[in-house]
Amino acid sequence: MADPVESFHFPVSIDRERGELKKETVYERYIAGLIKQVLLTAPGERVNRPDFGAGLRRMVFAPNSDETATLLQTTIFQNLDKWLGTFIRVDDVLTRANESTLEVDIVYTLKARGEQRVLNLEVTL
Repeated sequence: MADPVESFHFPVSIDRERGELKKETVYERYIAGLIKQVLLTAPGERVNRPDFGAGLRRMVFAPNSDETATLLQTTIFQNLDKWLGTFIRVDDVLTRANESTLEVDIVYTLKARGEQRVLNLEVTL
């Protein structure tokens, strides 16, 4: 079993009762938050890490085709492996594009626990 984690909650928000930043202590939710950060951050958005991020939001405007879906799957695999490869193993990525919505299902395994998880993410305009 992995050690407990104490990190900032994603997205960053205030715990009104305590008057401080919310913290995440559940390992599975911590990893899901990291995955969302990688996927939703656009390349060039972080000053000191210009190659960080998959830029999923910009893919909402891409043509709805098999080629775009393949490109998106490759982008997700590469970014998650590069930035979170020490924490997770990506088992599968499924993508579906609708008119103004991009749906992504990521099947991954937590390396520290050997548990398989699924993250469903929907990106809209």
